[in-house]
Amino acid sequence: MAHEPETPAALRRTAEEGARMAGHILRERFPQHRTIEFKGGIDLVTDADRASEDALLAFLRQRHPHHAILAEESGATQGTDTFRWIVDPLDGTTNYSHQVPHFCVSVAVEGPEGTVAGAVYDPMRDELFSAAKGQGATLNGVPLKASPTATLERALLCTGFPYDVRERPDLPVGLFSQLILLAQGMRRTGSAALDLAYVAAGRFDGYFEFGLKPWDIAAGGLLVAEAGGVIVHIDGRPFDVLKGDVLASGANLAPQLMAQAKRFLDEIGWTPRD
Repeated sequence: MAHEPETPAALRRTAEEGARMAGHILRERFPQHRTIEFKGGIDLVTDADRASEDALLAFLRQRHPHHAILAEESGATQGTDTFRWIVDPLDGTTNYSHQVPHFCVSVAVEGPEGTVAGAVYDPMRDELFSAAKGQGATLNGVPLKASPTATLERALLCTGFPYDVRERPDLPVGLFSQLILLAQGMRRTGSAALDLAYVAAGRFDGYFEFGLKPWDIAAGGLLVAEAGGVIVHIDGRPFDVLKGDVLASGANLAPQLMAQAKRFLDEIGWTPRD
C-alpha cells in the first residue's frame, strides 16, 4: 500500500480527517451514560476518551505507519520516521462528563523543525479549525486572523487552571486576579485546545494557562501562529510544546499582556518548572 504524502498540506488533511472522525464518536456518545475513572484528584478519563483515541490512533497508523504517536491516554509509541503525531482524543473531559457541550479533539503532527500541521475539531458546533505551517489557519475553510485589539481594557481574556491547582493555587490564581482587574472580561471554558483556536479566530484577545501538556497545545499553538497571533512561554521565551506554561494573543496585545505576566512572575520570584 502506498503511503500518504508528508507535505504540510497533506498532513493537514490527515489531521482534519482524523479529528472529524474522532469527534463524531464523541458526539454520538455525548447523550449516553458515562463511565468515568479518575487519574488524579480532579483529572478524569471517560469511556468516550478511550473510544475516540482508539479510533484516531488506528486511523493515523493506517495513514502513516512509520510515524511516532504521543496520545493523552495511551502515551507514546515509537516510529521509524521523523514525524510524530500529538493527539488529545477529548480535550474538555470534565465538560463532557457533565454534559456541557464544549469540548474538542486536537490532532497535530511535528517534524524536526516543530509543528507542521494541526486540527482542532468541535463536534457539537461542527467547527473545524486547522493549519499547516506557512499556509495559514482556517475555520471550516475560511481564513482566520487573530484579534487586532491592542489594550487590556478592551480585551476579552481566557484562562484555565491546572489539575494541581489545589496544591499550587498561588501561580494561576495570582495572575488571574491581576489580569481580571485590567481586562474587559475573563472566561474559563475548560478546553485549552479550543481556547487557543478561539484566539486564532479572534474570539478571545488573549489566553494564558499553566501546567499544560503537549497534546493540549500542539495544534492550538500552530493555529495561533498561522493566524498572525503570538504564542510564547508564559515568561516570554519561545513557545515549546514540551513547556506547558503558555501565553497567546493577537500581535497588538502581546507586548502589554506579556509585560503584565512578566511583572507578576518577577514579583513572586517564579522559577520555571522546566
